[in-house]
Amino acid sequence: MFLVGLSGGIASGKSTVVDVLRELGCAVIDADAIAREVVRPHCKAYGRIVRCFGTEILSANGEINREALGNIIFSQPEKRQLLNSITHPEILKEMLKQILKYFVRGYHYVILDIPLLFETKTLTKFMKYTVLVYCDPPTQLSRLMRRNGLSRAQAEARVAAQLPLDQKLKLASHIIDNSGDRESTRQQVLRLHARLEGSWHFLWARLALGTAVAGLAGLSYLLLQRLIS
Repeated sequence: MFLVGLSGGIASGKSTVVDVLRELGCAVIDADAIAREVVRPHCKAYGRIVRCFGTEILSANGEINREALGNIIFSQPEKRQLLNSITHPEILKEMLKQILKYFVRGYHYVILDIPLLFETKTLTKFMKYTVLVYCDPPTQLSRLMRRNGLSRAQAEARVAAQLPLDQKLKLASHIIDNSGDRESTRQQVLRLHARLEGSWHFLWARLALGTAVAGLAGLSYLLLQRLIS
């Protein structure tokens, strides 16, 4: 099994690509969904976030208000780094659990849907391939304003908080251009899926695991023989 990192920019249409991949039966691990889970009131990260950012980020039900927290971290980079230092270790733990689950089930590859894959850089070295969902900057801005009900200035601030898509283009091994209609995007995803399914890279992990298991079995047998004799 090998790992494929999927990323994009805010409002570039990555969720559209993920929907198609899931329709095809692909294993997709959603880092954003995990990030929402690890900050729930019963989780370890919750208490640290409240201590660092104050109770004003809480909703009436006691859960963290993502919009209130987002307004803080988008305007204060040091606060964004602090939040990342709290949440990222917990997110990584859960991602590893899910990767192991798909490995045991025999999947050829797993898609890791990570919005800030290219910004953080720490995870790219574990990816066999990286996929960028791209759209041209004017389309990205207009989609964000329409989707979130933001002014142009607010939308530009959100976009500026991430690495520009044009820079991410140079870092990705595969590009899906989502500037056009949904069908165009779908066809690109189908081609990518066929290419990944046809790859033999997943066999290396299987062979490595098989070799390790065989080695341990052989060692156990020799030890058992010594004990018997």
